[in-house]
Amino acid sequence: MTTPASDPSVFATNRPVLFRNATVLSMDPTIGVLDGGDVLVRGEHIAEVGIGLTAPEDAAVVDASGGILMPGMVDTHRHMWQTALRGFGADWTLAQYFHFYYLNWGQIFRPEDIYAGNLLAAVEAVDAGVTTTLDWSHGLWTTDHAEAAVAALRAAPGRYVLAYGNLLQAPWEWSTSPEFHAFVQRNFATSDDMLGLQLAFDVTGDAQFPEKAAFDAARELGVPVTTHAGVWGATNDDSIRLMWEHGCMGPNVTYVHSASLGEDSYQRIAASGGRVSVAAESEQNAGQGYPPTWRLRSHGIPVSLSVDTSVWQSGDLFSAMRATLSADRSREHLRAQSAGETVVHNRLRAEHVVHWATRGGAETLGLSRVTGSLTPGAKADVVLIKNDRSPVMFPLVHPYGHVVFQAGRADVHTVLVNGEVVKFEHELVGVDLDRVRSAVAATVEHTRAHLGAAEWHHWMSPDVPETEVVANPYTYSEYRG
Repeated sequence: MTTPASDPSVFATNRPVLFRNATVLSMDPTIGVLDGGDVLVRGEHIAEVGIGLTAPEDAAVVDASGGILMPGMVDTHRHMWQTALRGFGADWTLAQYFHFYYLNWGQIFRPEDIYAGNLLAAVEAVDAGVTTTLDWSHGLWTTDHAEAAVAALRAAPGRYVLAYGNLLQAPWEWSTSPEFHAFVQRNFATSDDMLGLQLAFDVTGDAQFPEKAAFDAARELGVPVTTHAGVWGATNDDSIRLMWEHGCMGPNVTYVHSASLGEDSYQRIAASGGRVSVAAESEQNAGQGYPPTWRLRSHGIPVSLSVDTSVWQSGDLFSAMRATLSADRSREHLRAQSAGETVVHNRLRAEHVVHWATRGGAETLGLSRVTGSLTPGAKADVVLIKNDRSPVMFPLVHPYGHVVFQAGRADVHTVLVNGEVVKFEHELVGVDLDRVRSAVAATVEHTRAHLGAAEWHHWMSPDVPETEVVANPYTYSEYRG
């Protein structure tokens, strides 16, 4: 017999799960939006999507009335290891971020600190309805750190891609090292849609293009590349031009930010089939450049969304969607008003940014057949946004607009990843938060002890550095050693 789901124990028997009577945002163009819709999950997969589905006799039935059912969100660029210092850099500029991690304190973080940050970031992500995250993991200055990152991702609920990086060593060095390739063989010898691999590095603009060796390593391994492009003062059009001239641009490259580029660079990204990960909160706060969605739209470049880092910004895609839509519309109004005109129609709609946060992210990570939509046969990464205790959750008139402008992480009622219930009735399932809290507390204490009280408070409220700011922190030669 069917069982109304009232506590997590009803899911323990691996019985089918039926979400009943939701506003379904399928993000599948063949299904669209269903009012009073149902979604049936069997095992790891979505079995059926429709209205008035017949409940299997052994199903656990989740009353989704008054709620929005949507695919799990996909974050295509999050420095997960930095979450252990959540909010520490709230008042930083990008230069101060570089000074802290790249020039001063990057080496103090131990493997256990990478583990703690990744674990906290993973739990935070699924709690906010993000079921797939690309871990832009540039704190891996030894393979022991990388093993810790993988261990955390495998221990946490969620679907992940480890984007291996090392901010303390040049990519043409670490990507070709025997230690790195042995790490890949140990951890990624077999395909696994729960944990994938990319290479994460940036292109300096050096005319010799030493990064070619890292692109060759990615090709040899058969994995994509994710790179910070168009970051003001760090990576620019020369980086894109060099990649183009050396045949290193293609659909297997994701360009993060892409906020300070010229017309030729956008045309090259578009022509090569590249995709862009926009982190609007970061771009507006850190200064990589203005969130570029208006440029990307004009070139038809596919977009996904990301939160960048919780050492600075919020860690949920509700905030990312809101910031992205607001930035795009603000720019359109400014452009029009500067010409004495008035915007009378918004080109970028709420539906578009919800797409970018779900299906768009899955397409960027090469997982569109796995996740990103509520499609029969896809893996069951499902999020129910429902909060009967909140006056913000009714009336539900414009579901896409509600997701973007009204809902938040506190309204995430139920989350399934790969068919497994990891959050139910606003509570995480099977997560030992005390263990996570203890691990993160140890990292905070370790960091405070190494910095000392004066430096700790200095970096919390930083002055303009007295030393000259390194214009391009990715040159590696300025501080190697």
